[in-house]
Formats: sequence, structure tokens, C-alpha cells
Amino acid sequence: MSRYRTPLQSARATLSVLMPVYNERDTIESIIDAVHAAPIAPMKLELVVVDDFSSDGSRDVLQRLFEKGRIHKLHLQPENRGKGAAIRQALGMSSGDIVIVQDADLEYDPADWPVLLGPIIDGKADACFGSRFLGGPHRVLFFWHSVGNKVLTMFSNMLTNLNLTDMETCYKAIRGEVAREIQPRLRSDRFGFEPEITARLAKARARIFEVPISYSGRTYAEGKKINWRDGIAAFWHILKYNLGS
Repeated sequence: MSRYRTPLQSARATLSVLMPVYNERDTIESIIDAVHAAPIAPMKLELVVVDDFSSDGSRDVLQRLFEKGRIHKLHLQPENRGKGAAIRQALGMSSGDIVIVQDADLEYDPADWPVLLGPIIDGKADACFGSRFLGGPHRVLFFWHSVGNKVLTMFSNMLTNLNLTDMETCYKAIRGEVAREIQPRLRSDRFGFEPEITARLAKARARIFEVPISYSGRTYAEGKKINWRDGIAAFWHILKYNLGS
């Protein structure tokens, strides 16, 4: 990855935002407004949205926003395939110098992007993870969720030899060339995307930074989708993608 040490010229650079959507009708317009309001100038924005066969009317909202130019590239999955598959699709459609995943709920704030993009723009990093456990403001919610995240991160670190504090974070900004080199090897269709992309970056010897971000987690009543089964599956994904090809 040493050939990517050259700093990016932010005035000419594009940020591709990869947004997987599944049944987020109530939040999609608000998060897209936040994406467009994010302080990334003079970088250009490319918003790539993939709807994972939503059934709540999200598709109608997305089509309207696409026709208004609020979404730059839109793909509608013909069947529900999972978050990882949606991100792979969006990554394949992207063209930006940096890519970042943005969930369609309101848990992660695009106002945090400048601190995430900084190490990559400066040529110091190939990827930058936004950690929810490095002191940023966050909504106080589930104790066992935080324990589970820390256990999974520690297990991942043992196999990747990294010292991350938040492997499961949604906010992973990656230099575009690096992400698109890794993209053909990505396999996970669901929430295994997080441990898989971490393992792929580690195997590629990518330079990874970690910075604090804010976090406003949702309750299940508010629409949170990941559950304990996904947490158990994450252990298998960590083993599979670190010990396998």
C-alpha cells in the first residue's frame, strides 16, 4: 500500500458515500440532508445508494430523491441480500478518491467526516475508522451491546494484530484505490462486512488510523436491526476471513 502515501489534493478529490438502505422510510430524507450538509468542501460528493429490497415505501422516497438529484447513483436490489451485499454493490458503482459507508438511520453523524478524512487526505493512512469508544459524545444505551462490541474487537485484533477499539463501527473511510482493490475479494452478505473489511485491510497491510466520533444508537423499538445472532455470527466471520483466503 506504500504507493498510496501521496497526499490527496482535496480541491480535486471526490468522496463517495456508500449508503445501504433497508426499510428506513422515516429517516432516509433526514440522513440524506445531513450528507449534503456535511463540511467536506472543497471535496466533491458522490452519493451512491443501494436499496436492499425495502418493503416500507423507502424505494418510492429514494426514487423521488434520485429524480431531484439528491442521490447521484441509485440501485434497487431485486431481492433482499443483506447489508454487506448492498455495500459491495455500492462500492462497485463508486468512483471517489475516498469511500465511506453511511448507514441510512441517524446513528452516525456526517458532521464527523472531516476528522475521519483528514489522515487519508494527508497521505498518512489508507483507511480511518471512527471509534465510538474513544471519548466522543454518545447516547447511553445497552451495556451488553458495548461488552459484545469490545469482545468482538479484541478477538479480531488478536487475529489481525491491530489495536483497534471499535472494529464493528460503521464509519470506515478508505482510500478509493484501496477499497476497489479489495472489493473483488469481499464475500459477506450481511453484517459480517465489518470484520471482513477489517481482515482484508489488515492482510493488505493498509495503514489504518482510528479517531473518535459521536454516536446516537437506536433502540429496537426505534428500528435497530442487528441482534445477538449477528454477534455470534461475527465470531465465525472473524475466523473465516482472517484464517481463510
